Amino acid sequence: MSNLQTIQNRIEKNYKHRTKWARREGLEAYRIYEKDIPEFPFIVDIYKDFAVIFEKRDEEIDAEKFDHFNFIISAVKNVLNIGEEKIIIKSRFRQKGSTQYEKLEERNEFFPVKEYQAEFLINLYDYLDTGLFLDHRPMRQVVFKESKDKKVLNLFSYTGSVSVMAALGGAKHVTSVDLSQTYMDWAKKNFEQNKISLKDHNFIVQSALEYLEKAQAKFDLIFLDPPTFSNSKKMVDDFEVEKDQEFLVKNCLRLLSDNGVLYFSNNKRKFKLSPALNEYATVIDITEKTIPLDFRDQKIHHCFKITKKK
Repeated sequence: MSNLQTIQNRIEKNYKHRTKWARREGLEAYRIYEKDIPEFPFIVDIYKDFAVIFEKRDEEIDAEKFDHFNFIISAVKNVLNIGEEKIIIKSRFRQKGSTQYEKLEERNEFFPVKEYQAEFLINLYDYLDTGLFLDHRPMRQVVFKESKDKKVLNLFSYTGSVSVMAALGGAKHVTSVDLSQTYMDWAKKNFEQNKISLKDHNFIVQSALEYLEKAQAKFDLIFLDPPTFSNSKKMVDDFEVEKDQEFLVKNCLRLLSDNGVLYFSNNKRKFKLSPALNEYATVIDITEKTIPLDFRDQKIHHCFKITKKK
């Protein structure tokens, strides 16, 4: 069997199965291929009628696999029956600091994709990421189901998808905090896309670390999803999630109501929870329950449910 046939067969099988599942679930953004075959170290995500191929090769190790890159593009075109203009290629290398948020293009083109109760605005061209982290889909549902009549805080809120789910779930008030004005504007557009009034909620452009140090408000549910590291010019010190986890969790607990819940998620593959956290908090590892069905990578993120010690 040729290399093209091999990858095409796998994508066809996955696509057939996942598309039915996504239709049943009410999803227009989902993963159909994730390095299933070692010779094809790529990821393919569907956004409505577009396909995004993430090139995850190591330039030196995988140099001889360049033809395989062409094969996967052909396979996606053939299986999805789409033209090349509907296929977006993104190269993902090990990111440092804020580089993952740098602009790639200036098209400023957005379109909505459905996810259960919500619609989120996607931008496929201008950034390395699309505006929606697909791996947090189950966690967004947790927030939707648990937010009714609660005050919710979303730290490192990015484009506000978790905030939208909290508001749609009936949150009394949602506060979103992110250092980027660009992403905060995008979050507001996501609220408007879902017909949620902006005046009932807070959008704060500030370092989440600075906010945690100074804030006095109390919240019933906090979602904390920091980057693995950041050396943004807007921050005084470099940030690293494992090193700074105690600062993050302690301050979130300070802002948490007595019966409140903190969900702490991060993408550091070898993340180790600090044993010190167990001295003043009850911590449950819920990672397994928060990995989507369309993801093969079980270490895409770590997620913990944290409450105050009674």
